[in-house]
Amino acid sequence: NVAIVDRDAALVAATATEIGARSLVADVAALPATGVAFAQLIADWGRVDILVNNAAVLSTVPFHALDVAEWDRVMAVNLRGAYGTCRAVAAVMAAKGYGRIINIASVAGKRGGGLFGSAAYATSKAGLIGLTKALARELAPAGVTVNAICPGPVQSAMTAGMAEALKARALSFVPLGRFALPEEIAAAVVYLSSDEAAFVTGEIFDVDGGLIMD
Repeated sequence: NVAIVDRDAALVAATATEIGARSLVADVAALPATGVAFAQLIADWGRVDILVNNAAVLSTVPFHALDVAEWDRVMAVNLRGAYGTCRAVAAVMAAKGYGRIINIASVAGKRGGGLFGSAAYATSKAGLIGLTKALARELAPAGVTVNAICPGPVQSAMTAGMAEALKARALSFVPLGRFALPEEIAAAVVYLSSDEAAFVTGEIFDVDGGLIMD
């Protein structure tokens, strides 16, 4: 059973129909709405085995021009949103003695931005990496693993409208010389969700074409 959550009711319904999933409408930045959506899901299904936090917004505002409204907008989705969804499922996962949480972070959180995102975006993703490690440590005794994936540049709606010069600059940092396909990020999610990754927790997986080698 698969459920997808998005604030765009039409998009989430269409996607759910396409892949045979259940659709839930909620903005992860609004914690009460997220809580209601997940509570309904847990009431109906009795459990959540796998959570993938993929919601994000990008900010390219340089720090000298970064006001608190923009800072809060990015943190609300990228970091507080993940906090809310993790909190919604952690207890039920722990009670079942099983769970997989996969957070989609970014190489920006490891290198301080410098490709697309600036201070707010990089900080939000670095915070998500920290949350991943803290939850991995706290939930491990209950049989719940928590990992993060740090994509490099990806062919996606987020990057589609960017200026070609900006895309070219980002590409110059990638040894493999191309943007990732969404399916290549999804493949890492599938692995971390699987039994093969049962002994992997607190890890930060770079899927970035060699951009960061650590």
